[in-house]
Amino acid sequence: MDIRLDIPGGYRARIFERPGLWMQSDELDNLVADLRHVASKTLPAGDLMYGVFAGDRDRLEHSVITLISRRDDATPVAFNALALMNVDLGHRSEEVLHLGLVMVDPGLRSQGFSWVLYGLTCVLILFRNGMRPLWVSNVTQVPAVVGLVGQGFARVFPTAQTGPQERRSLLHLQLARSIMRHHRHVFGVGPDAGFDEDRFVITNAYTGGSDHLKKSFENAPKHRDQIVNEFCKDQLDYDRGDDVLQLGQMDMPTALSYFGREVPRGSLAALALAVGAAVLQRLAMPLWQWADTRRTFGILRPREQK
Repeated sequence: MDIRLDIPGGYRARIFERPGLWMQSDELDNLVADLRHVASKTLPAGDLMYGVFAGDRDRLEHSVITLISRRDDATPVAFNALALMNVDLGHRSEEVLHLGLVMVDPGLRSQGFSWVLYGLTCVLILFRNGMRPLWVSNVTQVPAVVGLVGQGFARVFPTAQTGPQERRSLLHLQLARSIMRHHRHVFGVGPDAGFDEDRFVITNAYTGGSDHLKKSFENAPKHRDQIVNEFCKDQLDYDRGDDVLQLGQMDMPTALSYFGREVPRGSLAALALAVGAAVLQRLAMPLWQWADTRRTFGILRPREQK
């Protein structure tokens, strides 16, 4: 996907799926520079050297990036860098979308970007993939994010809620074990970090490149529901640097709830067009690739010229 979407307030969102596979080198460098520009508003330059900030093409081949910029001068103000992980379950594999890193210019955190940064990409990929439930993962110590994920997705574990839909299943455990075994680099967790399988808590998590994201409980943004804040305070050791690993799903009921709960009314038409574009790409691209006899697309080879 390469989708543009105008959002209220004079901003534009652009979603890049796997840019490392198709972007030219200069375009890729400009994208990474935009991400670093947003990060520099929050963190000292050079502090983040993992993930998308490294500018590694191989890493960007497995990334989905949502970038929000001003429409008038194209200045980047916020982004969400997600990662696509192929998680091995032994008998089969499951694609999991890791919710990744979200950063917003501190002066613009009240502009209403959360519906774009925390759910839009998941909804588009859900529709593009034939509305099959999509597994998502999240690693954080921020109560506000823990609450957003717990309320915004289905079958999430762990959450502050304790209903039957929030219980750990065997599949939750299998996914978590495989993610911690093979994909720690995606969220900057070092090999020396521990993992509590009962609580899904990563202990001593800030040793693998994400060191400067570590926060105290007092400095971590809080959720409006005090139950979520108390859950994080009880489960995580902020002095040591713990994170919670959340696993859940984006499915059709969740997507419809997202439309009604999170999306501003003035953006519904634009979002409907974006969903239509994602579905059309899914349907039209194979036909276009099949009809193009001059270029190679995966297993499709160009016609031999006599």
